[in-house]
Amino acid sequence: MATIGKPIGSANGDGTVMTVLVAISVCHLINDMMQSLLPAIYPGLKSELALSFGQIGLVTLVYQMTASVLQPLIGFYADQRPVPLALPIGTLFSMAGLAVLSLAHVFVLVLLGAALLGMGSSIFHPESSRVARMASGARHGFAQSVFQVGGNVGQSLGPLAAALVVVRWGQSSLAGFAMLALLSAAILWNVSRWYRHHGLERLRAGHEAAVAAPLPRGDVVRGIAVLLALIFSKYIYLASITSYFTFYLIHKFGLSVASAQIHLFVFLAAVAVGTFTGGQLGDRFGRKYVIWFSILGALPFTLLLPHASLFWTGPLTIMIGLVLASAFPAIIVFAQELMPGNVGMVSGLFFGFAFGVGGIGAAVLGLLADRIGIEAVYQLVAFMPLFGLLCVFLPDIERYGPTPGGS
Repeated sequence: MATIGKPIGSANGDGTVMTVLVAISVCHLINDMMQSLLPAIYPGLKSELALSFGQIGLVTLVYQMTASVLQPLIGFYADQRPVPLALPIGTLFSMAGLAVLSLAHVFVLVLLGAALLGMGSSIFHPESSRVARMASGARHGFAQSVFQVGGNVGQSLGPLAAALVVVRWGQSSLAGFAMLALLSAAILWNVSRWYRHHGLERLRAGHEAAVAAPLPRGDVVRGIAVLLALIFSKYIYLASITSYFTFYLIHKFGLSVASAQIHLFVFLAAVAVGTFTGGQLGDRFGRKYVIWFSILGALPFTLLLPHASLFWTGPLTIMIGLVLASAFPAIIVFAQELMPGNVGMVSGLFFGFAFGVGGIGAAVLGLLADRIGIEAVYQLVAFMPLFGLLCVFLPDIERYGPTPGGS
């Protein structure tokens, strides 16, 4: 990685700028590890503050709705007036959120910390996704995978960190993790310099090419609608895992909190592997086929999971994570190619919608768990991958030719 204070970013032969992609992937890891500490400490918060499942869902709702409302707005503004320094500045909101959560001993402070975390994500995700597109060259799916796999690794490390550190040292240990935001801000300062001096030029070239060869409006509207429906199904199911899987394991199999967190870590690690693989497969075989396989292909495993023993629960969740996660890079790049002149807005819309759906889903699933039980919830969400049948309505954008690199 480049030394702090020096510009980074020499392109490979295909135009891919790996130093920039690695930098934002590492920062995505740090950002999402800090973000994922929130659901990772839910069991401790529930016990210490005597929270209901509905209140746990409300915390997730505040966090994810804060991010979902702001992300497309920030992405739209950045398309019109790019602000490279938003990247390091936005990271500091996540630091503030963890600092508040480390001291939160009343429910309202938990909500405030969750809101600050959401604001950090609302700035980081659309801007970093734009940078990934700028640095992608001719490998759009690969670039999104490199960027997103950092976030998935960070999400998987959150429960592991909670099991090894937070469970032992308590809620106040979150303040130590908040210091990682300073490292991320330093790296992103360097990325913002490349963004200003090189990325904006690539972005302008892509916008000019997009205006010269627009896609039919009907295909764009239909494609975006289908992709949002697929995001809805994917993140409703993921919300059931990230927010409530530890409770499910503790209730059904009598596991300890630490053991349940390890199982969640394994699932999220599988999500990271699936994410990295999905983007590259989309570059090679076509994004529409990868989306088909990823959403609908998870159905057999989600249907089996509520009826599996503890021995089979692990392998099934690994398969669900691998298959389901491979869709997101392909979905993001597919959407960017439908609207290549609006990369920031599209990235913000899809990341924001994913956060919002996850938040609403967590709140609704929490209320359902209070009413019908946590095991029944997993029997219901098992059918969410059926939304994959909507892929039949996705337009065949390949017939219009590839979109230009750096758009």
